[in-house]
Amino acid sequence: PSVPRHTNRLINEKSPYLLQHAHNPVDWYPWGQEAFDKAEKENKLIFLSVGYSTCHWCHVMEEESFKNKEIGEIMNKNFVCIKVDREERPDVDKVYMTFVQATSGGGGWPMSVWLTPDLKPFVGGTYFPPEDGVHRVGFRTWKENKDALLENSQKILEALLHGSEIRVRGQKSPPPSKEVMTTCFQQLSNSYDEDYGGFSESPKFPTPVNLNFLFTYWALHRTTPEGARALQMALHTLKMMAHGGIHDHIGQGFHRYSTDQHWHVPHFEKMLYDQGQLAATYSRAFQISGDKFFADVAQDILLYVSRDLSDQVGGFYSAEDADSYPTTVSGEKREGAFCVWAAEEIRALLPDPVEGATEGTTLGDVFMHHYGVKETGNVSPMK
Repeated sequence: PSVPRHTNRLINEKSPYLLQHAHNPVDWYPWGQEAFDKAEKENKLIFLSVGYSTCHWCHVMEEESFKNKEIGEIMNKNFVCIKVDREERPDVDKVYMTFVQATSGGGGWPMSVWLTPDLKPFVGGTYFPPEDGVHRVGFRTWKENKDALLENSQKILEALLHGSEIRVRGQKSPPPSKEVMTTCFQQLSNSYDEDYGGFSESPKFPTPVNLNFLFTYWALHRTTPEGARALQMALHTLKMMAHGGIHDHIGQGFHRYSTDQHWHVPHFEKMLYDQGQLAATYSRAFQISGDKFFADVAQDILLYVSRDLSDQVGGFYSAEDADSYPTTVSGEKREGAFCVWAAEEIRALLPDPVEGATEGTTLGDVFMHHYGVKETGNVSPMK
């Protein structure tokens, strides 16, 4: 193999995510005192990038920006750049994700946060491209807006602190649990998708915590219309998820989330903690409803975990990558390559004729009819 052009401090780390970035032209530091001291001594802003090894958009951001020599020079000149693996440092991730969610209304990974030398965040978001887009600021723009961003940072932090002080002083003790449960139920009921289940349009996450809450609410209100609705919302959501593309019908287990309202087109990575929560939720659905469908889905999830996420020494892998090789001879990974199929591939894999059926009918035809496979594909090329 050829000798890498660049090697930074991450080469000495153990995290697979940090090691993936060890040959970026960006002068990455791991989270630690060396980076903090450099920022303070040189009075430089800190660029904090948080992700994990199986994150698709983390790969995209690395390919587009962190492997770019020119972007690397801009980042090295203007910032002290720190890489964090959220699976290695969930404490750091939680602190700055709270800031990003509070200031942007959303969150996720890769998480990108700009900090002052004393580690106070002032701007944050998720994926940033190298160039300005319609809705996103590119890396080249940051250096031109440094003073305005710093001035804005103090206002943001003061507003967040002021808001937290008001909440603490205005409510000396927590509100009654019944009141909280009623509010939570009403919020979920109002945002519920009557057709496809779930509690948003797109993207759609499984959010087992919401479903478990609805089961608990039902258990406490079994004889009321609200209790019946809570149970219906939870069971319908679980059924629609299991029938949708977010559920891997061949490889088992569940993908991270769907990019659409119908649970159809998934974001293909699979997380261990999602499987654990969903297995428990589907088991609970079976216990409550007696419907074997839910038990079969729970068994499906546990089969996937035991087969694909279990290590021989006894531990579990935290996730399966969204990106994979399309074929055994491919040199470049693509998102969801393990999981996407074309009609001709299905016909080639299932060529056997169906006994007693119309002449020429193959197992591939039956499969395509059952799953609604279209000759031109079931997903828009734009997705």
